[in-house]
Amino acid sequence: MEAVLAKYENQINAFSEFLEDLPHTEEPVWILGAHYNVRTEKSELLADVRSRLWFTYRKKFSPIGGTGPSSDAGWGCMLRCGQMILAQALVCWHLGREWRWGQEDGVSEPYQRILHSFLDRKDCCYSIHQMAQMGVGEGKSVGEWYGPNTVAQVLKKLTLFDDWSSLAVYVSMDNTVVIEDIRKLCRQSGRERLRVGACGWGEPFDTFNPLEPGSSQTPGIHKTYCPHSHSEWRPLLLIIPLRMGINHINPVYIQAFKECFKMPQSLGVLGGKPNLAYYFIGFIGEELIYLDPHTTQSAVESEPGVAVDDQSYHCQRSPRRMKALSLDPSVALGFFCKDEEDFNSWCSLVQQEILKKRNLRMFELVEKHPPHWPPFVPPTKPEVQTTGAEFIESTDKLFESEEEFEILNV
Repeated sequence: MEAVLAKYENQINAFSEFLEDLPHTEEPVWILGAHYNVRTEKSELLADVRSRLWFTYRKKFSPIGGTGPSSDAGWGCMLRCGQMILAQALVCWHLGREWRWGQEDGVSEPYQRILHSFLDRKDCCYSIHQMAQMGVGEGKSVGEWYGPNTVAQVLKKLTLFDDWSSLAVYVSMDNTVVIEDIRKLCRQSGRERLRVGACGWGEPFDTFNPLEPGSSQTPGIHKTYCPHSHSEWRPLLLIIPLRMGINHINPVYIQAFKECFKMPQSLGVLGGKPNLAYYFIGFIGEELIYLDPHTTQSAVESEPGVAVDDQSYHCQRSPRRMKALSLDPSVALGFFCKDEEDFNSWCSLVQQEILKKRNLRMFELVEKHPPHWPPFVPPTKPEVQTTGAEFIESTDKLFESEEEFEILNV
């Protein structure tokens, strides 16, 4: 018990140093749509940042592809950032934006289920194994660097195998978000589906107990009962890859960029600076706040149906800050809209706070599908009884990458 308390106190002290280091100002700290006064809301700010799922380099996991690397140190930072932005979407969907780590009694099943989907195992839906092998179909060797846009495309493909969450993932093209296409995507049927066993637990959601002794997963196809499945609108994960400059970020975009963190739908930003990828979760003044994946930890061993030891999945030291003008111009903005009303609200905020107030726009929001574009066809899951990584050779081209976005190097 004393060891646990000491660990918790060290965690508090680390965040306290971060808070004390912030400028002495009344200007709020913005974290993923929530704002805090540093002087009066330190504990609330601390709890919010600490509750974000933090994915870092790992070592000693099973070799990717059977003979590949057993660590992603040195090459997987953008993949880990992609995991973090997706995990935040899943937390918002299954637990709510107000959820805080450590406050529930016992172990929350949805929380544990989310964690299991990101474990460093080939049979977990959003593992480093699945993400790295998805790139093989695009000529990306395992261990090769990914940029923000390519990671977004990988996430879009992998979510097709997650029937529990049933996310609709839209990745914008040509700096343009098309409202008509998103409505078409999100209004796809949300009825009961057959689950491919790649995503983990494989038991009916309303009857499975993750802590029940002897619980196990049987690989293969299982029916999944999602509590949200009766909705006519699937939850939306919206990713907007952008290039806000040539070699350096254009200062004219900074204010609009910061406005994105103020939106209630904000999931943060994938980006960084040359040779380093970060997950940006907020800002104060002219500084961005981010979670850094560049720490190598041992892979966590956990069997399906058994609660994950989650201490290493929450940042136990202070998050970092950097000047906004130091940001690499290649980024990907993330937003989560739980229902159609939430999406309509996001559209209104974009019009009011970004499009109408800025001479040079970061991106465009249009109502109709551009007539010169190819027809929009919502992606569907291939009819195969396998994992995402294993079917890539039998499917069409997975990505529509725009390599000009990809200038970060890892």
